[in-house]
Amino acid sequence: MSSTIRRVPGAALRLPSRRNVLALGGIGIAGGLIAACGGPALGGADAPEEPAASTDWSGVEPATEITFWSNHPGNTKELEEEYIAAFEEEHGISVRLVTAGANYDEVAQRFQAAAGTDEIPELVIASDVWWFRYMVNGQIIPVDDVFSHLEVDTADYVETLYSDYVYSGQHFAAPYARSTPLFYYNKDLWSQAGLPDRGPQTWEELQEWSTALRDVVPADGAPLGNGIGPSWSAWWFSNIIWGQGGAMSEEWDVTLDTPEALTAGNFVRDMYNGENAFASFGSDTNADFAGGLYASMIASTGSLAGLLEAAPFELGTAYLPDGPVSGPNVPTGGTGVAVAADKTPEQQLAAAMFLKFLTATDNTARFSQTTGYMPVRTSAIEGDIMSALYEETPQFLTSVNQLQEKTRTQDYVRVFTPGGDQILTDGLERIVLNGDSAEDVFPNVTSELERAYADNVEPYL
Repeated sequence: MSSTIRRVPGAALRLPSRRNVLALGGIGIAGGLIAACGGPALGGADAPEEPAASTDWSGVEPATEITFWSNHPGNTKELEEEYIAAFEEEHGISVRLVTAGANYDEVAQRFQAAAGTDEIPELVIASDVWWFRYMVNGQIIPVDDVFSHLEVDTADYVETLYSDYVYSGQHFAAPYARSTPLFYYNKDLWSQAGLPDRGPQTWEELQEWSTALRDVVPADGAPLGNGIGPSWSAWWFSNIIWGQGGAMSEEWDVTLDTPEALTAGNFVRDMYNGENAFASFGSDTNADFAGGLYASMIASTGSLAGLLEAAPFELGTAYLPDGPVSGPNVPTGGTGVAVAADKTPEQQLAAAMFLKFLTATDNTARFSQTTGYMPVRTSAIEGDIMSALYEETPQFLTSVNQLQEKTRTQDYVRVFTPGGDQILTDGLERIVLNGDSAEDVFPNVTSELERAYADNVEPYL
């Protein structure tokens, strides 16, 4: 397979499936994301049969050394090191920063593999599709009690973001590098096409605009760049299926057989296939967009700072387009940070202290300023650092406004079912790459999701 994959609208494109590529010993890449194997099933011998007794944190002295596993979201290793240096100076607790993977999936696989060994860190990145698996496996602790002991102002966390980690009334992580998908557009190409300086209000409007946009992008380009692959495809698909009035599931019940879901799936097929196709993808969609290949792009808010630096044109940002059904239609995503269960109370307390520091008002503001990820505290959104940034670079404000006005909780089947995101990705890749219909793809996806739930979730809840 070529190292560069470009999808030209209207042309049929068939590539080896991710599963076939992995079977041959390769690494599947689509949309710039490394394809990752699903982790072990939920539960098992290591899962606790009942909750452990709560710890009396008032009698615990924090450990003097802890380890933090991160993938440095938004290329933030240097910033994380600065946080650590400041924390160590203030508290006298040493933090060892480990690059545990290139992305959330790689970190998660390593954390799963390390279960029951001395390699387990005190703190670990816990993405939207992994924290629940950690929780059911008994690998992480709820942070409510220890945060209460440390007087963490949890009410100041953005409610939508902190509540993403709730199960049975307890929080199993704190938000850290949090994002939503965002619509980016090339204002120069927009102007050349005679379009208004704003994002499309609906997907139908973007389709209408695509005729003019095709005339101003390169022959191998497209009006819209939108990658595929694990931890991405089903994320942006949430916007489309919700906009049609459907959902991937209602709690644990898979709902891909509804007319609304089938319409959404076939809309995605037609985005990439046929004479009216207007979307494409490459091995690095962000770089292709910055290079002028695409007139617009769907990407994470965490890409904002990098795009502002890389793009030689004026960058526009906008909410994701609406579908025919109004209402919240944007998923939250990104990652939180969790405290490992297989550690002493002393180590857990030190870890929680660093987590409090990591997500403090000024630190989350600096993280947002550096990357484009959203501040996880209301006080940071309203504080001096972000206010000055919004005035100087209004593109940063788009994601915050979209968070407050358009987001909703993700469907269970993607974020809570082990392997659910990958199962959905495999189905969406069939639709995008092969041009298969939703009627042909979604029944098999539904069966796989229901089997994954029955085998790996239902027995342990």
